[in-house]
Amino acid sequence: MVLLPTDRMDSLFSPRCVWVNGPIIVGAGPSGLAVAACLREQGVPYVILERADCIASLWAKRTYDRLKLHLPKQFCELPRMPFPDHYPEYPTRSQFIDYLEDYASKFEIKPEFNCTVQSARYDETSGLWRVLTSGPDSGDMEYIGRWLVVATGENAESVIPDIPGLEGFDGKVTHVSNYKSGEAYRGTSVLVVGCGNSGMEVSLDLCDHGARPAMVVRDAVHVLPREVLGKSTFELAVLLMRWLPLWIVDKIMVILAWIVLGDLAKLGLRRPAAGPLELKETHGRTPVLDYGALAHIRAGDIAVVPAVKRFAKGDQVELADGRVLNFDAVIFATGYRSNVPQWLQGTDFFNKDGYPKTAFPHGWKGQAGLYAVGFTRRGLSGASADAVRIAKDLGNVWREETKPTKRAGACHRRCISVVF
Repeated sequence: MVLLPTDRMDSLFSPRCVWVNGPIIVGAGPSGLAVAACLREQGVPYVILERADCIASLWAKRTYDRLKLHLPKQFCELPRMPFPDHYPEYPTRSQFIDYLEDYASKFEIKPEFNCTVQSARYDETSGLWRVLTSGPDSGDMEYIGRWLVVATGENAESVIPDIPGLEGFDGKVTHVSNYKSGEAYRGTSVLVVGCGNSGMEVSLDLCDHGARPAMVVRDAVHVLPREVLGKSTFELAVLLMRWLPLWIVDKIMVILAWIVLGDLAKLGLRRPAAGPLELKETHGRTPVLDYGALAHIRAGDIAVVPAVKRFAKGDQVELADGRVLNFDAVIFATGYRSNVPQWLQGTDFFNKDGYPKTAFPHGWKGQAGLYAVGFTRRGLSGASADAVRIAKDLGNVWREETKPTKRAGACHRRCISVVF
């Protein structure tokens, strides 16, 4: 246990306060789990706080049934533990959740569940981070430690755009985070707002379950085949990037997409002027990988419509081209956002959108013991790379400070919690 003089304890600690002998990790998704596993390897104690009642709550509770990893499994594994050999190249949602649970078990990761962070701020006087939490069982608690790892990621909160008249729409309105299967929409007309990977796949799922989906395509979008000649398009791009500049690889990707998929402008899917990799690099916009939706668009089973201007009375929706159509339900596949600005205080490391201001690969470390993981816009591979960097950095500091000259009574275990 770390012991402090009585006068310092009085000034540092408020009632129901927990001293953390190591970093405080906020978020038990894949990013937080990766950091925790790497810290264990480095021999660094920690505590991990999670607002949900399970690990990886986005995957466990806010994904649809047919979801699979969009990239081959070798690009999605977490540090120090590959996927099982018997897993397919694109693991299913349930397989990925099983993998994460096995990962947490292997590295003995035990988050504090139902623990919602209300605020986190750095105390200049004490040189410590103070993290205020609330929970249905524990009530208000304050965790105090020298290091803070922000692992809440890019997809913490669902986004529903503010469209005039939405509150008066008579049909069912939901975000894709609450969508499970098209079975509940069988025989109905459904407007899917958004044409990213989720919008495309939900439209396909609705079609497969006998619904009549119409997909809103507001902006230009890159659609690529998932595979080319049996090779993952993403894997091919990674290989080419080793030898060629980004702009040339972009041209190759667009040409291959045109050869395999044809002219998508005829289907209402315009390509952006910038290439798919350039958009991913500069704006975090992921190209859409086709899983079969294009065939249904060509067949007329999935309609492509322009932006929504407003929701009219009843079940009517007015589109940007002036048409007014009737729908039984609306599903918003409009993505997610970071929630860091809502709770992290007193630091300019993150921008107003909740992303590190410093671009990848240098956005993992801030000042005063602040770290960030899962904000690279490069998926699980980017999060894993940052987790390794963070753990190595903290490991070096920890070993330096826990040399034999350290105070007696310090602990090497995961965390020491002293409640006052």
